[in-house]
Amino acid sequence: MNRIRRARAMLSIGFGVMVRPRYWMVAIRVVRRMVPTQWWTRRPYLPLPTHEYVKFRLETQYGGISPQPTLPDVLKYLQWVRQWDAAS
Repeated sequence: MNRIRRARAMLSIGFGVMVRPRYWMVAIRVVRRMVPTQWWTRRPYLPLPTHEYVKFRLETQYGGISPQPTLPDVLKYLQWVRQWDAAS
């Protein structure tokens, strides 16, 4: 059940970003940074970040065990990344 809830949340977040064109470029940059190099050589052969990385990011943002990201949090993060990249 937890997998279904997490998958539903990820689809909701993905759709939420898709309907906001101003976040597209920064979302692409974030995904490119999170995907490990040569992802095509490891299972599941998809450009997905490692489980350890996702767990680390979620625990450092939310604390606790198995937090669930929300669309407003993801949009705030993308906005922060945009500002950080602009300042660099």
